[in-house]
Amino acid sequence: MLSRANKNILKVKPYVPGKPIDEVRREYGLKKVVKLASNENPYPPSPKVLKAISLAAKKANRYPDGSCFELRQELARRLKLEPEQFVFGCGSDEVIVMAIRSFVEPGDEVVIAKPSFLVYSIASAAAGAVLVEVPLDGLRYDLPAMKAAVNSRTKIVFIGNPDNPSGLYPTSTEIAEFMEGFPSDVLVFFDEAYFEFITGRDYSDTLALLKTHKNVVVARTFSKVYGLAGLRIGYGMADREVAGLLDRAREPFNVNSIAQAAALAALNDGGYYKRIIREQTGERTRLCEALEKMDMEVSRGCTNFIQVRLPRDSGEVVLGLMKKGVIVRDMSAWGLQRYIRVSIGRPSENNRFVKALKEVL
Repeated sequence: MLSRANKNILKVKPYVPGKPIDEVRREYGLKKVVKLASNENPYPPSPKVLKAISLAAKKANRYPDGSCFELRQELARRLKLEPEQFVFGCGSDEVIVMAIRSFVEPGDEVVIAKPSFLVYSIASAAAGAVLVEVPLDGLRYDLPAMKAAVNSRTKIVFIGNPDNPSGLYPTSTEIAEFMEGFPSDVLVFFDEAYFEFITGRDYSDTLALLKTHKNVVVARTFSKVYGLAGLRIGYGMADREVAGLLDRAREPFNVNSIAQAAALAALNDGGYYKRIIREQTGERTRLCEALEKMDMEVSRGCTNFIQVRLPRDSGEVVLGLMKKGVIVRDMSAWGLQRYIRVSIGRPSENNRFVKALKEVL
């Protein structure tokens, strides 16, 4: 059957997620396992969100609202955009796929940073695109080099804002210079899955770009701060015409009704999530300081994860940690040898990681 398969699919390296807690527990005979590998919120959704989920579950026998009407209206009101400027996906990952489906044909070029979020390359390869990978400058995006890589064959440029796995973001000045004179027929896709964690004054207001640039898409998610990773819901914002094109690539009923109800309730329970952001920000600082005392090189990003350079092979360390019941992400798949990515957990989980890392090393 391989000979009959889509030749572009054969080029795709499947995305390998972090190991589930139950699998590690079974494999190593452990009672308690801490997962710090997938940039998840370590806390459950708020009580208001859980109530909304319970109520929505009673109507699970009906198809969901394909237009996400109520959530669309609420986000439009909050973000001061037109409802028609939104498109909704099964996580912001699906919005990435929608953009590629809508604009990329086999042989077209897609520009990304190297390394960056793996879905950019996976979805582009599946579409038969030519991937143009621009190396990072240290751990930061080299936007001038990415802009220079754009040519008549380029259809999309993906910018993680902030990026995964570094946790860093291009400054507002860097983005303004990048957009100055940028070709209007090339899509610029800002992936802002972690934007709620940002406090820096030099962070770019990409939504303002929607007023002046019809070739911009901004994607966000309810998976991170709002803790709805298991329900899979995200959204994109763009010019009405572009949003309409993305919507054509959307699968019918792609966002389930429980996810829609949960997302709407989460937006209306800001106090709960602000407390989580404060704790995770403080824990990120504390964890970085603890690792730096161990002479570790740490990428002090602004998300709910950090990137750590180890003194020896990351695969060995990740396995050693797993045997002690701590799951972190080996960054070898990103081409980052001796690096791991660590999600910010609860204080006790972070303490356990530091203790286990000292023992493994």
